[in-house]
Amino acid sequence: MALARARAVAVVGVEGHIVEVEADLADGLPRLTLIGLPDAALHESRDRIRAAIVNSGQRWPDRRITLGLFPATLPKSGSGFDLAMAVAILTAAGVVPRAALLRRVLIGELALDGRVRGVRGVLPAVLRAVAAGVERVVVPAGNAAEAALVPGAVVEPAVDLISVLALLRGEIAAEPVAAPTTEAASTDGQAGDLADVAGQSRGRLAVEVAAAGGHHLFMQGPPGSGKTMLADRLPGLLPNLGTEAALEVTAVHSVAGLLPADCPLVTRPPYRSPHHSATPAALVGAGSTVIRPGLASQAHRGILFLDEAAEFTRQSLDALRQPLESGEIEIARARATTRFPARFQLVLAANPCPCSKARGPRAAGCECPSLVRRRYLARLSGPLLDRIDIQVALSAPSRAELWADRGQGDSSAVVAARVAAAQDATRVRLAGTPWRLNAEVPGPAMRRLWPLPARATAVAERAFERGLLTARGLDRVLRLAWTFADLAGRGTPGPEQFGAALDLRLPGWSA
Repeated sequence: MALARARAVAVVGVEGHIVEVEADLADGLPRLTLIGLPDAALHESRDRIRAAIVNSGQRWPDRRITLGLFPATLPKSGSGFDLAMAVAILTAAGVVPRAALLRRVLIGELALDGRVRGVRGVLPAVLRAVAAGVERVVVPAGNAAEAALVPGAVVEPAVDLISVLALLRGEIAAEPVAAPTTEAASTDGQAGDLADVAGQSRGRLAVEVAAAGGHHLFMQGPPGSGKTMLADRLPGLLPNLGTEAALEVTAVHSVAGLLPADCPLVTRPPYRSPHHSATPAALVGAGSTVIRPGLASQAHRGILFLDEAAEFTRQSLDALRQPLESGEIEIARARATTRFPARFQLVLAANPCPCSKARGPRAAGCECPSLVRRRYLARLSGPLLDRIDIQVALSAPSRAELWADRGQGDSSAVVAARVAAAQDATRVRLAGTPWRLNAEVPGPAMRRLWPLPARATAVAERAFERGLLTARGLDRVLRLAWTFADLAGRGTPGPEQFGAALDLRLPGWSA
C-alpha cells in the first residue's frame, strides 16, 4: 500500500478551510474512488485528472486508488482540488517526493492536456493557508497576482502539470511574483461630476452627507429631477478603500469571479445598480451546493443603488432589511450555512406614482388615483424606510435653474475633499472601536460613549415624542447630527446640526 498527502483549501462563502487530500494506492481492480462529501464537479474531476496525468507524459497507476478529502464533514465543491488530487496520486506512485508537499498548498483546475486553469476564491484560500502556517502556495498562473496580495505568501505560479511536477522535484525554481500595485482603477466605470447636476441644492447636500457618514439614502421625485445623476456621482465622493477593507472587497469579488487578471486588488468602493427585475436570490445570493454572493455582498464597502425602487418586488426589497442592520448575509442550506459580508450603502430612487407626472405649472398633473399612488409606494415597506437615514423629496428643476446653475455648484473633487476631512474626524473619534463610519455606530453605544447635553438633542426628542420618529429613527437622526458636526469641523453636534439632520430625515418637518 502507498499513501501520500497533499493540501488544498475549500472556500465556503468567503472563508477558507484547509483540506487534506489523501491518495491511497492498493492492490485490486484498477478504479478511482472519491470520498469526503464531494459535489458533482468534484466527481467529474476523476476523468480530468486521469487525462491530465496521461497527457503530461506520466503513467496512470493501474491500481485501486482511493482519494479522500478531509475533514469529511465539510462540503467540497468546485474544480480547485484537481491539482492537489493529481499530485497526491503521483506522489503515492513515487513520482514526487513526499517532503515536497509538507509546506505547500496546491490550488487549481486541470485541463485534459495538463494545463492549470484559474479558479475562483484564490484570495480567501491563500489567506487561510498563510493563517494556518503554510507559506508556499501553488496557484494557477492566472491567479498569481491575486495570491500575491496576501502578506507572507510565497506564490508559485503553475502553468501546467509538467512544470508543477518539475517544481516539486526540485528541477526548476518558481519565478517570483511581485505584489500588484495598489493603484487599481474602479471596475464600475462610473463617471460624471457633481457640478453637472443643475439646481437640486437639497439633493447635493443629501449625497454629500450620505458619503461622509455612510448613511442610506432615499430620493423621491418626478423624472428629470436628477435622482439617477446624483446617485451615479456618489461613488466619486468616496475615498479609496483602506488595506483591510480592500482585501475584504477583493475576497468577495474573487469568490464571485469578478476580479480582472491584470489588476486584482479592488481599491475603489464598488457600485452596483441592478435592474428592477432582480430577484431576492440575485440580491442576497443563492445556490444549492455552491452558494455565490449576491449584489448586496458584491457592494460590500460600497454602494447598492436601486433605481425605480418602487418597481422592485416587495420581497426583493425586504430581503435587504436584515443586512442593513447586521452588515452580513447568512444563507442556510441543507448541507452548509454560508455567511457573506454586506456592509453596503443603500441608495433608493423612486417616482411618486406610476404615471410619474410632476405637479406644477409646467406639468399636466398626476392622473393616478390616490389608491394607486398608495399601492405604488407601499412596496417600500415601513420597516425598510425606517432603516433609511436620509429621505429627501426632489422637484423637477425650472428652466432658470437648468441654465443658471449649470457648472455653478461644487465639483465632485471639492465635495470629496470635504467628505475625506469629515471621515478623518470620524476616524479619530471612533479610534479603538469596531466602527469606521457614523452610520455603523449603534445608537446606545453612541449615547453612552459620546453623551450630549439635553439642549442639543431637544429638537429630536420633541419629534420622537410627537410620534414623528421611531426609536430606530431617533438613532438615525443622532448619527446624522454627528456627520453634520464632522462636516462642519465641530467637536460635538448642537441644535443646528440636529435640526439639519431632522430636515433630511423627515421631509416637510417643522418644529
